[in-house]
Amino acid sequence: MNVLLLTDKLSFGGAEIYFCKLENHLEHPDLKFFYAAGPGDLQNRIEHLDRYVQLKREKHYENLLRLKKVVTLNGISLIHANSLRMVLYGIALKMMTRKPIKLLYTKHNITWLELKSRRIFSTLMNGFVDRIITVSNFEKKSLLESGVRKEIIKTIYNGVDLEQFIFREKKEDQDFNVGVLARLSKEKNLEFFIEIARKCKGMKNVNFIIGGDGPERNKLENLIQRYGLSGKVKMLGSIKNPEKFIEDMDIMLLTSNREVFPMVVLESMAVGTPIISIDRGGISEALLEGQTGYLVSEHSTDAFYEKILTLFGDSMKHRELSIKARRRVEEEFSLKKMVDETLQEYLERKDFV
Repeated sequence: MNVLLLTDKLSFGGAEIYFCKLENHLEHPDLKFFYAAGPGDLQNRIEHLDRYVQLKREKHYENLLRLKKVVTLNGISLIHANSLRMVLYGIALKMMTRKPIKLLYTKHNITWLELKSRRIFSTLMNGFVDRIITVSNFEKKSLLESGVRKEIIKTIYNGVDLEQFIFREKKEDQDFNVGVLARLSKEKNLEFFIEIARKCKGMKNVNFIIGGDGPERNKLENLIQRYGLSGKVKMLGSIKNPEKFIEDMDIMLLTSNREVFPMVVLESMAVGTPIISIDRGGISEALLEGQTGYLVSEHSTDAFYEKILTLFGDSMKHRELSIKARRRVEEEFSLKKMVDETLQEYLERKDFV
């Protein structure tokens, strides 16, 4: 059976990194894989260039003609879409080729169509998609509430490459680094991260580090200046080696307004950097309160401050969280587990195409 994986673009993001992981690691004697995506910073991660097609931004008809050729020439019988737009591409390709192609959709975040009309979204999913892979049970529950049929939904958690994100015990050091790694956009709520730094202003040798870039950068820089935190909060810009950034932190924070199942939580757990996270989306499915990290129910600077103070002053608790977090990732959230479960989804449809 031949499978075509589609994603919008290869810009840095959760869905795009997921696509690259599958492109790099999918392998099975009964399956052959083809790939297509728009351009982006992650293009250099593509390994199977002989089976890869680069799509063009906003050239949808041209893209569909190119993909129709790929589908026809290679006998594609299953399409795995990694965005709602790619689901629409898959539906169009089924109509254009008039072939009984199976359509899988990995849903990484809330879509514009759900925000506009959950009824139209569920009708589209129930009518055209054979399997929806959700990255958390939180998202699965949301789909069920929208009216999507239970039998077409399966949760497969995102997986961490344990050879890339290596566990390292923290060394005693004078400086104590509190980090956040995120796109500098409104929904990531980095203003709140700076408010936490302001709350911790009196803690000696505690530094706050922001990794990432995005549209909110100037606003955040101005806020740091206004609060007089230039010596306390550093902005490093785009991070090319997230594993090194996380490893260099003593604590990672997650302050987003909304999340589905962010990879930075799993990556921090894998490396052994304790994470204090707002309790949103499916984060609690990975991060066990007080066992593998800390969950905070509200955007309270006092609550985050107390957790930071605990880990700053208790090296034994810090180490305990680190070891348990790594063990949990190894058992439940490895890249191998994610790839194996995804392959199984393909194989279960092999006899039906």
